[in-house]
Amino acid sequence: MKMKNQFYNEDTRDALSSQRLAQEIAFAPVVFQVSRTLIRTGILERLLQSEDGMNFEDIADQAGLSPYATQCLLESALSIGLCFCRDERFHITRAGVFLLNDTMARVNLDFIHDVCYQGLFHLETALRTETPAGLKTFGDWPTIYEALSQLPEPVRRSWFAFDHYYSDGAFAAARQVIFAAPVQRLLDVGGNTGRFAASCVAENNAVQVTIMDLAGQLATMRENTANLPGADRIFGHATDLLNPEAPFPAGFDVIWMSQFLDCFSEAQVVSILRRAQAAMSAETRLFILEPMWDRQRFETAAYCLNQISLYFTALANGNSKMFHSGDLQRLVDDAGLRVTRIHDGLGLGHSLLECRLP
Repeated sequence: MKMKNQFYNEDTRDALSSQRLAQEIAFAPVVFQVSRTLIRTGILERLLQSEDGMNFEDIADQAGLSPYATQCLLESALSIGLCFCRDERFHITRAGVFLLNDTMARVNLDFIHDVCYQGLFHLETALRTETPAGLKTFGDWPTIYEALSQLPEPVRRSWFAFDHYYSDGAFAAARQVIFAAPVQRLLDVGGNTGRFAASCVAENNAVQVTIMDLAGQLATMRENTANLPGADRIFGHATDLLNPEAPFPAGFDVIWMSQFLDCFSEAQVVSILRRAQAAMSAETRLFILEPMWDRQRFETAAYCLNQISLYFTALANGNSKMFHSGDLQRLVDDAGLRVTRIHDGLGLGHSLLECRLP
């Protein structure tokens, strides 16, 4: 593995901060659950709304908690860094404000709790076997994708909120790139609930979109798009993309893959891209939208993406991850395609790879 990155080139922590980090890691499950409870009980929200802070008794009374429970939460919160205490009054910190009001933090928190928390207990098994060992928390499926339409609430809701949050913000910028040239037929590979397809037919009256996905996902897509503008120009093509013999339909101006290839192993990615390549003409453009951790503007984004990779390991499929750009470009090359341009900075930090035949 050759790895070039702008963030992790040296050890930047001194001894004390390194020792602190080691303990934060050891107690991370406690920190997570305390932080989530501070939100669910309304304590952080009330601290945010209180300009002069709150005393202990008022916090306990308004949260409906006993003095013991309130003391446990607040003392933990002080050490975590979500609040501070001055003159016997508790105040929210900047970190507490971000945890409470930053959409990304809340989406990630719900996703980790509802979708990942119990399954991550089986992470080591998943890593050793390259199977989604944690998925058994919810049922008996080979991957999470067959399970999406059957996952219980709030698991399903948090999964889709997470998926849509990270992808939706990049769609408008991506459409500008795609429709800079005329497009009549677009193949949306792994189109999921049809959000991108719906945005395309609503924006472009000439385009027809075919979504290529599992039959169960296409049924969900049809429900979600049935009454939307341009829905009569959205079609389904049921395919098991893990079947190496399943061909791609031909005759499309654009092939689109959004947060899709990160759901597969490297060998599976090459297989999928080779089948796409076989269906392309010299004029076909293939677009791959992915948030690649080494192309992020801020280290916090790289941190989030590298941790998200372990969701894929423990629960999704056991053998995929968020991409380093060098790895994805290598797989494109191995499939007999070439990257002609990379558009960075779409949405929250996505990159759009534009690919063609050699």
